[in-house]
Amino acid sequence: MKSLHEAGYLSAFADLRDAAQVDDLFQVLRLIGGADLSLGRVFEGHVNAIQLIHAYGSRQQKVALAAELFQGCRFGVWNTDLAGGTWLEPIDRGWILRGSKRFATGAGHIERVLISAALADGAKQLVLVDVAGQPERADNRGWRVRGMRGSQSGLFDFDGMEIAVGALLGAPGDYEREPRFSAGAWRFAAVQLGAVESLLRHWRVHLLASGKAQDPVQRARFGQSVAATRSAASWVSRAARAAEATEPEAVPLVLMTRGVVEDAAFGVMEGAARAVGTAAFFEGSRIDRITRDLSLYLRQPVPDQARDRAAAAWLEADCWGEDAWW
Repeated sequence: MKSLHEAGYLSAFADLRDAAQVDDLFQVLRLIGGADLSLGRVFEGHVNAIQLIHAYGSRQQKVALAAELFQGCRFGVWNTDLAGGTWLEPIDRGWILRGSKRFATGAGHIERVLISAALADGAKQLVLVDVAGQPERADNRGWRVRGMRGSQSGLFDFDGMEIAVGALLGAPGDYEREPRFSAGAWRFAAVQLGAVESLLRHWRVHLLASGKAQDPVQRARFGQSVAATRSAASWVSRAARAAEATEPEAVPLVLMTRGVVEDAAFGVMEGAARAVGTAAFFEGSRIDRITRDLSLYLRQPVPDQARDRAAAAWLEADCWGEDAWW
């Protein structure tokens, strides 16, 4: 993340003003995903946070964002509550936070985080919280998963933290406002795509180095995965532009894209494992690392529900011919 700051990428994508910037973010996300999925998850969360601040923040919050990004501040978005939820209690000088978040990516390692917290009427309010210098509130001991260990997506205890009135971002309900909420999933699909492409390259190198590239069965399986991966890249690129332009079909397009990337990923993971064999499962193998990380990342969030919503939209609308969905 420090290197990304030095290269200017931590502050580059708060506001996507045109299609060229959208394409730039797409390329950055897929390249980072191809290098390391945990880093991709942290960076994608950072981009999500700063875009939300730019979209819903006050002038003062946007000025503060620019200054903190200049200093290399790292942001994140945590939405998943521990049992009991996360809520705001009013006090004379602001608010007191109650509750904890789980699956808190970068817990103990990032400085600012956007969280959703319930108000007295149950509405969800975005809150920008300064979590720098409070590692004792982070607990990553339970993050004992097969993949994505480096994302450090543990627990964070907010209980008793005082929050100023100026830390509330936007209006209640803004976090889940569509199409931004669902259509923004194109970003993590781009990260996942980068890992699929990287795995495909490792598979190709193995076929050439081992002499298996002369086997027609191996070539058939590899060719099928090349086609699926290239198709997934086209879908993500189209979904990214639709999402950032807030086109009417953006949400179902992005949801369907998630399924396309997932299918390509499963095919490449299985094909690489079949081609390389037992060596693909040894610790230290890049194929093993990518497969473990990707297998977990693809499960979040609710992939079956996303695919079902997309299919329902395609059934409801006529998407053939000159329709913009294509």
